[in-house]
Amino acid sequence: MMPLPSFDDVLAAAARIAPHAHVTPVLRSRALDALAGCELHFKAEPLQRAGAFKFRGACNAVWALTEAQARHGVVTHSSGNHGAALALASRTRGIACHVVVPEGAVASKLAAIAGYGAVLHRCASTIAERERACAQLQRDTGATLVHPYADARVIAGQGTAALELLNETGPLDALVAPVGGGGLVSGCAIAAARLAPGCRVHAAEPAGADDTARSLAAGERRVDFVPDTICDGLRGSLGEPNFRLLQAHGVEVTVVDDEATVAAMRLLWQRLKLLVEPSSAIALAAVLARRDRFAGQRVGVVLSGGNVDLDALPWSPA
Repeated sequence: MMPLPSFDDVLAAAARIAPHAHVTPVLRSRALDALAGCELHFKAEPLQRAGAFKFRGACNAVWALTEAQARHGVVTHSSGNHGAALALASRTRGIACHVVVPEGAVASKLAAIAGYGAVLHRCASTIAERERACAQLQRDTGATLVHPYADARVIAGQGTAALELLNETGPLDALVAPVGGGGLVSGCAIAAARLAPGCRVHAAEPAGADDTARSLAAGERRVDFVPDTICDGLRGSLGEPNFRLLQAHGVEVTVVDDEATVAAMRLLWQRLKLLVEPSSAIALAAVLARRDRFAGQRVGVVLSGGNVDLDALPWSPA
C-alpha cells in the first residue's frame, strides 16, 4: 500500500503548482443560500485551467517528476478531465503524455485531451482493460503512470482546492465535494483536518455509482459494480488509498439521484451563471437533499468542473 499524503504534501503541492494553476474564485449567491437554508461558499473549479480541479493533481504529479523520469513522459487512463489535465500539465513541462481512453467516452472531452497534445490510445471500457493498456504503454515507453485518483501526488494536488477555499473563507462548518475515485474529496479532507478541525467533510455520490457509500458502510472497499449515472466523471471505482483517507477523516457520504443533480446543474447556471458538469452539480444537489444536516451553517461546496458537452445538455430535447 502506498504511503498516504499529508498536509505537508498539500502545502508542497500548492507551491509546486503556483506558477501554473489558477487560484479560482469563491462565489456566493443569496438566492441559493435562501434555498438551501445555509451560507454557501462555492469554489469555482470550472474556471481552473483545462476546466476542472483535475489540473491541480496532474500538475503536481508532472512537476514532481525527476528529470530522468520526465524524459520518458507520463501515461494515464481517463474518460475526460484527468486526461485533459495531464496533457496540459505535460505541455507546461514539455514532456510526452499518453492517455488510454475507453470506448463510449464523451467526444468533446476526448477532443480536449487531443487538443492539449496527448497521444490517445483507445481500449474497451472496463477498468481492467484501461489498466492493462497503461501497463503495456509503461513497458513500451518507460513513461511514469499518473493514476487519476489513487496517486499520492494527485491527491495532494487536489487538496489545494480546499486549501485555497479555507484560506479565503476561514473555518467552515462543512465542506462538500463530489466523489468518484476519491482523489478530490480525500485531498480536501486532509486540508480541512488541519485548517478547520471542526469542519465535517461530505462526499456527494450518484445513486447509480454508490460504491463509496457502500464501502464506508461495510468497512471495506465494495467496488464490483456497473455504473449507471449521468455523472460521467464519477463512474470510476473508489481507490484504495482514497478509501483509507475517507475512513481516517470520518467523511460522510450523501447519495443523490440523477434527477436532483440535473436540477442543481440548472440552478447553478441560473443563479451563479456558471455552467458545470453533472459530476460537479451533484455537490449542490447533496446540500439541497439534506437541508436539515446543513441548516444555518457555513458550507463550502467544491464545484469540480465545467467541461460540458453543449450539444448534449441534460435538459435539451432529444
